[in-house]
Amino acid sequence: MLSSLPVLEKCAEDVARANLRAYDAARASFSWEAARRDLDGLPSGGLNIAHEAVDRHAAGPRGSRVAIRWLGRSGTTRDLTYADLSRQTSRFANALRGLGVGPGERVYTLLGRVPELYVAVLGTLKSGNVVCPLFSAFGPEPIRTRLAIGGARVLVTTEALYERKVAALRASLPELEHVLVVGPKGAPPEGTLAFDALLDRSADAFTIPATDPEAPALLHFTSGTTGKPKGVLHVHQAVVAHHATGRLALDLHPEDVFWCTADPGWVTGTSYGIIAPLTHGVTSIVDEADFDVERWYRILAEQRVNVWYSAPTAIRMLMRAGIEPVRRHDLGALRFLASVGEPLNPEAVLWSQEAFGRPFHDNWWQTETGGIMIANFASMPVRPGSMGRPLPGIEAAVVRPTEDGVEEIREPGLEGELALRPGWPSMFRAYWNEPERYAKCFRDGWYLTGDLAHGDDDGYFWFVGRGDDVIKTSGHLIGPFEVESVLMEHPGVAEAGVIGKPDPVAHEVVKAFVSLKPGFVPGEALRRELLALARKRLGAVVAPKEIDFADSLPRTRSGKIMRRLLRARELGLPEGDVSTLEDAP
Repeated sequence: MLSSLPVLEKCAEDVARANLRAYDAARASFSWEAARRDLDGLPSGGLNIAHEAVDRHAAGPRGSRVAIRWLGRSGTTRDLTYADLSRQTSRFANALRGLGVGPGERVYTLLGRVPELYVAVLGTLKSGNVVCPLFSAFGPEPIRTRLAIGGARVLVTTEALYERKVAALRASLPELEHVLVVGPKGAPPEGTLAFDALLDRSADAFTIPATDPEAPALLHFTSGTTGKPKGVLHVHQAVVAHHATGRLALDLHPEDVFWCTADPGWVTGTSYGIIAPLTHGVTSIVDEADFDVERWYRILAEQRVNVWYSAPTAIRMLMRAGIEPVRRHDLGALRFLASVGEPLNPEAVLWSQEAFGRPFHDNWWQTETGGIMIANFASMPVRPGSMGRPLPGIEAAVVRPTEDGVEEIREPGLEGELALRPGWPSMFRAYWNEPERYAKCFRDGWYLTGDLAHGDDDGYFWFVGRGDDVIKTSGHLIGPFEVESVLMEHPGVAEAGVIGKPDPVAHEVVKAFVSLKPGFVPGEALRRELLALARKRLGAVVAPKEIDFADSLPRTRSGKIMRRLLRARELGLPEGDVSTLEDAP
């Protein structure tokens, strides 16, 4: 039982230097209005994320401090000071204006972790446009879907990604007027513009216009169990929560070196890989390369990282390599370790304590919440397996549905749906063009998260499972419908059902069940063909890792595939209520 696990107490030194020292007192005195006063606001009025993250530092004594230290895949290093970042982002904002891109129009990025990505994101926010970062690992179909849903006007990408994944889509995306290509100095592909040349022609001074705090700023996509991906919209006011949670949940101090390993294509990589650390004026490490145990430990040691924010999948991969690689590096600068993306298993927390002398601090939030809602804090004991306690300013509860709304479950240990009281600054303001879907998230004065949890006697929350079929693999949310749709494009596939299968490293892997049309014979050759199709169309992150063939898939009488039943049968779990099954008695 989780309750039998040891509680990891904090030493007096850690408590004394933590930003949040006394939890109950901090909750009692906290207000979002006071948190807003920790930021400057625009000279012209209002609130703009890019001003709080970049320009207010660039104009003062921190202008010469390194804002982003970029570590290239091949060993090159590039530093961008706050002053440098201010100039580059102003050039991008001016470039958008020069292209005639109007306020509120959507600018997408499809890039790896390169400096141009960070320039484009922050420059877009300066200009009053909405930015949407996409994973460069996506295949053509997920890219097309997301560009179409948000009505992309501008896309920033590389020549290689454009030619492999985007060029063939242009005809189906009439709103996509400008594609800016980062890369070689030669002529860009036909129908595109060279990113560097465009910035070189643009002025490096830009006055951010008065920005309504409720003006749209960030568009992130998350997948549901059916239908197309959901576009989650956040506003400039979200920066208040980014800044406050960076201080309270991640314990950021102004002189820190901070490393968030998440890609900005994931909301964590934007909220805490770009915005929150920059609002605190710290130095952020950005590593272009993929995960590598030795490289990661070398970065932590050589860059003297103080605060490290990573994902449970990566932590489990470090665990697999053992403690010996840790011992080869001086990691004495590390002060605070945090994890997010999926539940962090207790064993990983205990391993971290042994390996680093400090536990990883799990926390919980969603794309929709925009920022950390529940956390294990630097000054508080860590209960391995728990996601912690609510942030000051956040009211959380476990609830169950009733005929008229919902009621709180106050008894410790009883499971229900995790719910939050609306009103925090980074709460999403809409699902893009889906007002009815958005309205369904709120009931009886609560935002219903769709996650199942329970609480304990001391106010710690414990994650139980997702309330829907969304698959979480290596920190990415994957909607089964997208994968099923691509598999069914194969001429031999009659129907497909996709589930998440537990995995010790990635948390879950995508597994597909396929039934075939007459005339097609299941076998290894066809399995490889389907896997190749999915990887080509969806990218390696989204494509299934396993495919099984079945004569038929369980369906409800209304025709919906019962993924819950597929998962139960795969894992040998109780099937539960099957009264809606198509062939139920």
